Amino acid sequence: MSNDAPTPDPAPALPEGRLVGRLAFGDALRAAASAAAHEAWSAIVLADDDFSDWPLGERAVIDGFNAWARQGRRMRLIARDFSALRQQHPRFVQWRTTWAHLVEAHVVSQASPDEVPSVIWTPTWTLERLDPVRSSMVAERSAERRVALSERLDDWWAKGRPGFAATTLGL
Repeated sequence: MSNDAPTPDPAPALPEGRLVGRLAFGDALRAAASAAAHEAWSAIVLADDDFSDWPLGERAVIDGFNAWARQGRRMRLIARDFSALRQQHPRFVQWRTTWAHLVEAHVVSQASPDEVPSVIWTPTWTLERLDPVRSSMVAERSAERRVALSERLDDWWAKGRPGFAATTLGL
């Protein structure tokens, strides 16, 4: 008797090295969202000035984050301003509401524009956009870079305050 159960799709390979362009950035984010579940990352940190040019609302990204979300995992979001994210990525806003118990967000409103680093941080891989306008970035698995980025992101987290609430209460 054969086993006809479908095998799960493999996660796309995460890019490494220097990358340039919005397409490369979008592909890297989609690959990271897919790899999150496959590699069972315990934590993800996304940081950016306002996430306006991130493809966070794409179905592939949301599907990847849905597959990743489970007890014991957490995501942190850091931004100077979350209004563009709310307006441009309603699918991600709904995902954030659904998984509010896993997602924390801090706003760093005192930062100047483009001061907050544009980063995807995970326990095994990082991507940092060195120039968000031109989308030049570096992606690595090195422990040194992960530790250095983690320390920078922790500093930004400490400077911020809770923001991007999962629900809006009103009368």
